[in-house]
Amino acid sequence: MEIEIKKKGVYRYVEEGEGPVLILLHGLFGALSNWKEVLDKFSGKYKVVIPLMPIYDMPLLLTNVSTLSLFVGRFIKFMRYRDFTLIGNSLGGHVALLYITKHPKKVHRLVLTGSSGLYENAMGGTFPRREDYEFIKSKVEYTFYDPNNATKELVDEVYEIVNNRGKLVRILALAKSAIRHNMSEDIKKIETPTCLIWGKQDTVTPPEVAVDFHTLIKSSELFWIDKCGHAPMMEQPQEFNDILYNWLEKQY
Repeated sequence: MEIEIKKKGVYRYVEEGEGPVLILLHGLFGALSNWKEVLDKFSGKYKVVIPLMPIYDMPLLLTNVSTLSLFVGRFIKFMRYRDFTLIGNSLGGHVALLYITKHPKKVHRLVLTGSSGLYENAMGGTFPRREDYEFIKSKVEYTFYDPNNATKELVDEVYEIVNNRGKLVRILALAKSAIRHNMSEDIKKIETPTCLIWGKQDTVTPPEVAVDFHTLIKSSELFWIDKCGHAPMMEQPQEFNDILYNWLEKQY
């Protein structure tokens, strides 16, 4: 399925299928293509929505996780989504956590995979060698168990981002904001049924982070995927989709 970007008001987003709403939130270097396998699998039974978060468009002083969560909240209200499931990877998980702590009754189910919010090894607090292509390639490979998943297309995309000064300063601002915004106390209050899907070899949000999420969110279930890093829906899409599908089947 080709990914079609729609526009309504100030928002750009993907919306495919009919049924219960699944809202997918991408990470800091994430792109719509990160969710392609999920979109293809679930749009036959669910309405799958992927908002484009304005990571590079926010005023620098407002470039933080809270602003992204407010943006997602406005998008959800504008689109009049009800009783939806929030699914977030990496920074997208952090945004989902912030939203649900402010609007606990609006979210039907929560799914986190490689989420920040507690602790993460940043992909790079700075990029001192951002003009060095091989250095950037090694940083992208770091997010996967199998470095072959760091395709040239993906590395090229990250290389372009970190060599664009306007984009880079916002990436660094968001990364620092995520690290500062520890949510361990807020997370204890979450009562929404939550699915945690984690790569056993995640080096960015290591396995102990998943265990901490599971401990703090009493209503959570934790699922592991072997030979998998920080983006399970990209690296092991079939297993990720099977876990997610079976878990959602029990919820709806």
